Amino acid sequence: MGQNLALNIAEKGFPISVYNRTTSKVDETVERAKREGDLPVYGFHDPESFVQSIQKPRVIIMLVKAGAPVDQTIKTLSGYMERGDCIINGGNEWYENTERREKEMSGLGLLYLGMGVSGGEEDILLKVAAQVPDSGPCVTYIGKGGSGNFVKMVHNGIEYGDMQLIAEAYDVLKSVGKLSNEELRSVFSQWNKGELLSFLIEITADIFGIKDDRGEGYLVDKVLDKTGMKGTGKWTVQQAAELSVAAPTIAASLDSRFLSGLKEERVKAAKVFKSGGFGDILTDQTMDKAKLIDNVRQALYASKICSYAQGMNLIRAKSMEKVWDLKLGELARIWKGGCIIRAIFLDRIKKAYDRNPDLANLLVDPEFAKEIIDRQSAWRRVVCLAINSGISTPGMSSSLAYFDTYRRERLPANLVQSQRDYFGAHTYERVDTEGSFHTEWFKLAKL
Repeated sequence: MGQNLALNIAEKGFPISVYNRTTSKVDETVERAKREGDLPVYGFHDPESFVQSIQKPRVIIMLVKAGAPVDQTIKTLSGYMERGDCIINGGNEWYENTERREKEMSGLGLLYLGMGVSGGEEDILLKVAAQVPDSGPCVTYIGKGGSGNFVKMVHNGIEYGDMQLIAEAYDVLKSVGKLSNEELRSVFSQWNKGELLSFLIEITADIFGIKDDRGEGYLVDKVLDKTGMKGTGKWTVQQAAELSVAAPTIAASLDSRFLSGLKEERVKAAKVFKSGGFGDILTDQTMDKAKLIDNVRQALYASKICSYAQGMNLIRAKSMEKVWDLKLGELARIWKGGCIIRAIFLDRIKKAYDRNPDLANLLVDPEFAKEIIDRQSAWRRVVCLAINSGISTPGMSSSLAYFDTYRRERLPANLVQSQRDYFGAHTYERVDTEGSFHTEWFKLAKL
């Protein structure tokens, strides 16, 4: 990632010095720069000569693994830096680490900036950022402290949800609809021409068309069903819990990755249940493929709206807590191009927040509300079909539950609060009068 950013910057006409503690990576980057047009990339094998090669005031961009490696890199580089120099962390990072480092660096007379994906002086950033014709470069100053890293973290959480929802759409179409990889490729290619147009839908279509170069069939069918992760999804869910913000779609995607990691256990479990006559797919029915494809498309779109709504609500909650004053519409704008979750409907998310910066939830924006209403029947059909077929769709199911919970004026939470008051005297409020109340439920029940 660092190599690609360095070459991108050099390609835009900015001379750049590069350093890595593994010297072979430095040499590889310089060689690649020569091959790709003799780009102005200069490699250094030691931190001192690297730092001294940079024009003052120096700006150094780091892309290293989050946590201790970042601290170690800062320690190594800062020893050769001077007052007014700046270090930018362009990798994913826990936002509180960013705020801590900012204070520590300030004490040394150095500047520090956390920037989720890439960073540099603004004239450089504007040129190397993805460009969207109707809204400009996909770069902005997010806000103070660790806000940039926090926003990038939630971006990744939304990405987790997006990928899980697409995987569930694939599972329903393949396992229930019996679509072949070629049919799946055609479906996703077609979807990428409409409301679902996005980077993830585009690459999914590509994946279904790739043949296995080591044997027969398609490569996707040979890939182990065990999903990796680097931590940003987990951080997002942890922050949602800490801030009391419901993010069930993102949480479901994280749980799905955990369960996918239990491959050996799942293989054994499948044998146990198959021996009892409980097969992989519970129903074997003939489907109208065209209707199924259309229903899944609608279910996927409606679920995606919920995933983005949850992410935006989490960002807003943190912004209020930290007084960051983040602009949700501007975040949607910079996500429109270049990033993993880039999608055509982000422009409409931007417009929703531009219309109403205090919008409580994307679900109640008039345009999105109408789209949810128009698609909710198909959404329910897909979730019911999946349940009856024994296929787990935790992302779509939790998104639907999120919508149904949010849209209802009254929930069964009155019973839960009654139980809490019964066993723990936690008190409750009433719908007909103000105040806090406690009832001796046990005594009344025994009368």
